[in-house]
Amino acid sequence: MLEIIVASEEHLPEINRIAHETWPSTFGEILSPQQISYMLEWMYSIDSLKQQITEKGHVFLLAKDESGFLGYASYELHYQGLHKTKIHKIYLLPASQGKGVGAALIAQIGARATQHNDLSLLLNVNRHNKAVGFYEKVGFQIVGSEDIDIGDGFLMQDFIMEKPL
Repeated sequence: MLEIIVASEEHLPEINRIAHETWPSTFGEILSPQQISYMLEWMYSIDSLKQQITEKGHVFLLAKDESGFLGYASYELHYQGLHKTKIHKIYLLPASQGKGVGAALIAQIGARATQHNDLSLLLNVNRHNKAVGFYEKVGFQIVGSEDIDIGDGFLMQDFIMEKPL
């Protein structure tokens, strides 16, 4: 049975582990190994994860079943002072994909957003990521695109997607 929990500081190594297992298969055909390594360190070091929670107000959720942790998501309510919840991260172990775990995490974030009077969910996704189709299937629409300079000569080229609640 699938369970979704709010991650605490003790879960941060698990989030780091899942990211390192997930990113090479997710981004291996899209980004260089150097950019993957750079982004993993930038976003998933334990210190960075702590800062996202304590300073940026991100909430991390972990999905698990009897076999262990399957994936995670993070979100921020009232993103930029708007009635929108931003999903900053959502990644599943490759073996967990296609089994409803991602949809369950999004549904949980949507329910939490609604409880806090947010009217939509937002997320960014790499324009070449196969997950774009999944997001459209669960109700997101492309509402824009942006290129984000993340330093060290690397660029994130994303669609902005939104789902009304």
